Amino acid sequence: MTQYLAASDRYEQLPYNHVGRSGLRLAPLALGLWHNFGDIDALSNQRALLRYAFDHGITHFDMANNYGPSAGSAETNFGQLYKEDFKPYRDELVLSSKAGFYMWPGPYGEYGSRKYIIASADQSLRRTGLDYFDIFYSHRYDPNTPLEETAEALDHLVRQRKALYIGISNYGVEETAAITKIFRELKTPYIIHQDAYNMFHQEPATSGLFDLLEKEGTGAIVFSPLAQGQLTGRYLNGIPDDSRAVREGDWMQKEVKAHLPKIQQLNAIAQQRRQSLAEMALAWDLQQPAVMTVLIGASKVSQLEDNLKVLDHLDFTEDELKAIDNVLKA
Repeated sequence: MTQYLAASDRYEQLPYNHVGRSGLRLAPLALGLWHNFGDIDALSNQRALLRYAFDHGITHFDMANNYGPSAGSAETNFGQLYKEDFKPYRDELVLSSKAGFYMWPGPYGEYGSRKYIIASADQSLRRTGLDYFDIFYSHRYDPNTPLEETAEALDHLVRQRKALYIGISNYGVEETAAITKIFRELKTPYIIHQDAYNMFHQEPATSGLFDLLEKEGTGAIVFSPLAQGQLTGRYLNGIPDDSRAVREGDWMQKEVKAHLPKIQQLNAIAQQRRQSLAEMALAWDLQQPAVMTVLIGASKVSQLEDNLKVLDHLDFTEDELKAIDNVLKA
């Protein structure tokens, strides 16, 4: 196999903004390995996605211990591709992983205990073949473990040089405020919060989470910006037999059917903007002041290519924002 050489103009294509008040800078788009990087996915396609993303200025690849399927396989596959393609570019990449969801049997295989977080981080480093993660997250709040224990475990990873920065994911407003205070007292380099956010799921904005992050100088990175494919052209004419909605089951099919009139109206607004619905949905996320990066997923390179077009038209007029708001509130 020919040795991969990254595109020489890769840093001329995207802007890079600071994550909150930290010194770390990220592009508006990052590639998530939640789907399409597991045992059931062709390694050649995974390689193509990672190469295309990096060649076009996407430096941040986001993982978690349970990503696959099977759990752990996304990290293992990335580790192979890192060794073969990306190791020479380690210092140009921002690589993240997380611990919080179920990974192994028994009382120590999930949530936020010190035992689980440190063991999980060690496992993730072995699977990926990395010496450290640039960002390591607590993947979800654990109501049965003191926040101090979770925060101190994450801080310990930094002291051990297993992580450069710390993040949290799927934490509510109160828990975020509480752990932020602990991190500040520990002087932990906590810089980033990851949560789901899209036109159909606006809770981080409506709950006050984004306001809190802006106040504290914490960056927001959001996932599921296209609402599991609903905010694309995939469902404009109903639910295709080979769609994700069919694979996910009744709950998603019901959701798509409920949202279909709105999807069609939003698509009409996107066409007036001379964008695809997906491009407009990504741009809508990025116009939120707290959001500095949107995590995108892709099953093929053409999807990445389409998503990158969002940067050609990020601005909205007041009339466009009002029209979108009217559709969503109807």
